[in-house]
Amino acid sequence: MEKPSTTKQIGDKAEDHALQYLQRAGLKLLERNYRTPGRGGGEIDLVMRDTDGTTVFVEVRKRLNGSFGGAAASVGFAKQRRLIFAAQHYLMRVRDTPPCRFDLVAIGPDGVRWLRGAFEAF
Repeated sequence: MEKPSTTKQIGDKAEDHALQYLQRAGLKLLERNYRTPGRGGGEIDLVMRDTDGTTVFVEVRKRLNGSFGGAAASVGFAKQRRLIFAAQHYLMRVRDTPPCRFDLVAIGPDGVRWLRGAFEAF
């Protein structure tokens, strides 16, 4: 198998890995790479449904090493705001808003870390 070479290929491979990991944990995929229209919007890597019915907006981050805080530390305030905006846009399409949360799947040299409720929308 060919090793991914571009940033996009590396990101896509990380999302594939995260998706498989979450599906093994019982989550179901609703949508992948959900984008808001227009400039300055956001993108949600994975939108999933947990076993209790919670809609889960998942950000996937891959880092080759743990310097600068690793993958988990790379989701700062500005990125969180864009994810929240994209989630609000996504939820406008549903009739009854389900319980929701924001998770982070951090993939690093030590494996996969799934951070449930990584941040709040408030």
